[in-house]
Amino acid sequence: MDEQLLKPIPEITYLNTENTWRYRAILRFFYRQHERLRHYLFPEEVYSYLKQFGAFQSYTEDMLEQDLQRLVAWGNLIPRQETGRVSSIEEFKRKKFRYQCSPYTVEIERMVHQLEQLGESFGGSLERTLFDRLLQLLGELTTRDTSPFRAENEQLYRVETMPLEEVNLLWEDLFDQFRKLTENAADYLAYLKSEKIEDLMQTEDFLLYKEALMAYLRNFMAALQKSSLRIESILLHVDDQWLERTVERVADYQMSIPRLDEKIDKEEIITRLKAQWNSLRYWFLGVNGNDSELLYMQNETNETIRKMTRFAQRLGERYQNMRSRRKDYLHLAGWFLNLSMEEAHKLSACVFGVFHTRHLYTDPGRTEDIDADLWHEPPAVLTIKPRTRHYRERTKPSAIEDRSAAKQQMLQQHLLMREAERKLIEQITRNDRIRLSELPAVDPYVRKTLLQWMTRASGQEDGTAKTESGRKFKLILLDDEMIELASSDGIMRMPNYLIMFLE
Repeated sequence: MDEQLLKPIPEITYLNTENTWRYRAILRFFYRQHERLRHYLFPEEVYSYLKQFGAFQSYTEDMLEQDLQRLVAWGNLIPRQETGRVSSIEEFKRKKFRYQCSPYTVEIERMVHQLEQLGESFGGSLERTLFDRLLQLLGELTTRDTSPFRAENEQLYRVETMPLEEVNLLWEDLFDQFRKLTENAADYLAYLKSEKIEDLMQTEDFLLYKEALMAYLRNFMAALQKSSLRIESILLHVDDQWLERTVERVADYQMSIPRLDEKIDKEEIITRLKAQWNSLRYWFLGVNGNDSELLYMQNETNETIRKMTRFAQRLGERYQNMRSRRKDYLHLAGWFLNLSMEEAHKLSACVFGVFHTRHLYTDPGRTEDIDADLWHEPPAVLTIKPRTRHYRERTKPSAIEDRSAAKQQMLQQHLLMREAERKLIEQITRNDRIRLSELPAVDPYVRKTLLQWMTRASGQEDGTAKTESGRKFKLILLDDEMIELASSDGIMRMPNYLIMFLE
């Protein structure tokens, strides 16, 4: 066990002692000034601040001096002798001090301030944008450098060519977003499952917030299902070489930060960074065959939606049971009295249902909205065929028309168009490469052909495909810039791609 865990922390003594109210007021003033970048304070400033409050009317400068000395002894304040304003030897001997709050005290006061803001209930939120941000940062960290000037076996990850500061920023931002996601989601789900909120869900006031709350949870689930699969795919396909190189570069940057009062071990930083990465993997992928924390969160959110639906249903049933239907029945009877027999049959079917039930079939899964009504769905057309062994659909015999001349003419037109497109493509090809950023205004046929090639190559894992004439090529993304491809019918903005013919 780490020996640090066995030692007392004297810096928190001021929170629970006889004169805690005096110590807390003093250190809160130091903390607020520290947040305003005023690190050293004179006792006179502290005394003037405290005397503004009624509780400190009988407070004297000697009492303040004793309190400051006590806080220095506990490690909450760091004294520093002031020599700039000394005008005599007697003043120097009296040792006039300025005080600065210690790093422990800053963190303790920050935590206490957050606890004061927290109140008695959980906070948190289900931010759907955090999944998109996580996916974006993972993509930037794990993207390969697809420079055409390197062979395939020499391809590197982009983090190996980025500046150290940028790699460290992406890494820190990634785990900051991950921490926000896990902490906020856990707190918000605990908030929804607290006893106080469950009691509120059983009141009629809950019906006013039901739709907004369920829409909030459904939007979070949609973002979760949309982005989590892509994040899991990235985590599964990243190799150990990338992790070793990335944590080493992040550790190199953190080692380059000047720190005069402590020595940093690079191996400890690398071990900590790998532990962070493993936590991210375990949260999304699980470990040792156990379900991932992502799956637990998904199940918890689904269960919360089902629970709110049950509460709303019970409230609706309770409201309907307690309501008198006498006026409804009298109004309905008035309707029947004034209708014709045919319209009365229709009204009866609507009110009491169909007496002779028939089984109806429709296409399943048209909408994911559990509150959608069947009557709002568009009708489905179903063709029914007789269930007999000898049934065959009727066909009408007709003469076979000779279309060979038309086929030959269409074939010639097709070949001429292909030949024209081939010549246009050859005009924009330089050294077996087509740089889209260097193209002049091209014909719409050329643009359409290039887009078909890019679509075909994007669907392949290695980015290669073949043209209509069987020529093999590779699609390469040069950088993150957006270029403009001009044609006679408009300008198209698209990524900066290079098409390189391999044969």
